[in-house]
Amino acid sequence: MLKFLKSLYFKELFFYCLIGIAVLFLISFWVDWLYSITWIISMILAIATLLDIIALYSGKAVLAERILPEKFSNSDPNQVILKLRNNYRFPVTAEVIDEVPLQFQKRDFLKSKKLGSRSEEKLEYQLIPLERGEYIFGNLNIYISSKLGLVRRRYVTGKKQSVKVYPSFVQMKKLDFLALDQKINLQGMKRIRRIGHTMEFEQIKEYVRGDDVRTINWKATAKQNALMVNQFQDERSQPVYSIIDTGRVMKMPFEGLSLLDYAINSSLAFSNIALRKKDKVGLLSFSNKVHGILKASSRLSQLQQIMESLYRVDTGYLDSDFSMLYARVQKSITHRSLIMLYTNFEHMSALQRQLPYLKAISKKHLLVVIFFENTEITGLTEQSAEKDISTMAHQTIAESFQHDKIIMVKELEKFGIQTILTPPKGLSINTINKYLEVKARGLI
Repeated sequence: MLKFLKSLYFKELFFYCLIGIAVLFLISFWVDWLYSITWIISMILAIATLLDIIALYSGKAVLAERILPEKFSNSDPNQVILKLRNNYRFPVTAEVIDEVPLQFQKRDFLKSKKLGSRSEEKLEYQLIPLERGEYIFGNLNIYISSKLGLVRRRYVTGKKQSVKVYPSFVQMKKLDFLALDQKINLQGMKRIRRIGHTMEFEQIKEYVRGDDVRTINWKATAKQNALMVNQFQDERSQPVYSIIDTGRVMKMPFEGLSLLDYAINSSLAFSNIALRKKDKVGLLSFSNKVHGILKASSRLSQLQQIMESLYRVDTGYLDSDFSMLYARVQKSITHRSLIMLYTNFEHMSALQRQLPYLKAISKKHLLVVIFFENTEITGLTEQSAEKDISTMAHQTIAESFQHDKIIMVKELEKFGIQTILTPPKGLSINTINKYLEVKARGLI
């Protein structure tokens, strides 16, 4: 009996009818003939409600199943499918409340779907996670009502399911084609002109129109009595490392996603491109200590290992120790490598403290320091002050912060350190651009 009462819900129409009946009883105090009619209406409502309850409770006639992908992609829309099966002999309306994971803080979830008699329907919705980790889905609560619309029966079905949120593999796949065809244009992507021959010799072939005349092999030309040219291919198997600062400076959120997660998503996309370019790719993360290093490799399984390592990156957002990073790089990265360092500097003094260690790393490796524009400040500087002294003061301070970022770039470049100053949203594109530029210029 208790189970029955817990699953029974009266709909709004039922209460509207009760209110109408109560009003009629009140009016019948002055209009005597209305009293009998109101009782008849009450009996009709009672019978209709009873029939509705009997129809809905004639067996467990609704089945539901939640279908989740194997894993979620962080910061991207992920599709969840609900399969609903109506075994009633009459059409019903199903209102579904899915107990989505707590991380989404979604308190107003409600989906409605009309189901024909003995039919099966799909209901789809999307979730955008903003944190990596394991997400737990609860039960499916389904409220079934008939065409009478007086009562609802609740079904609690499904089971608890978990899904892991990985770094953005959707973004990685979107940028995947860049490793295959550099001639495709994409907004934000730059064409890099090759400088010199930073490539490995592949073969001698006959000259065709469009070949670089500087590659003509005169000895082979004399032997074959036809123009022959040397053909080159990009240098391969160069070690490339993504080093991610997981310290306090990377906690700042933009559009719900922390700088750390922007860096993690970018590292995955960039590593995929580098692997497709046949380079060796490795990974390192650090804050107050070095959390671990994944040695550079060009194996097919390396991308999966990078994804798993990035998924497990955790931090207490403590202050980062660049001296320890320098010591670990010296010890563990023995060959000259391209190092993409994801970090952030908000003040010139912060950069000055770490500059000696960055200079030391750059002496042996090609170092690219990647840090972020503060897009909130940029938006503030673009507002109209309208002679408001307070707004003007804020804009002046914001412009000072922007100017500091430009000075930081010049300071790093003065010591031969490559830089990327980027808004968080453009991080992946700008990082890949820099990598392609470095490859084209033969800097490693």
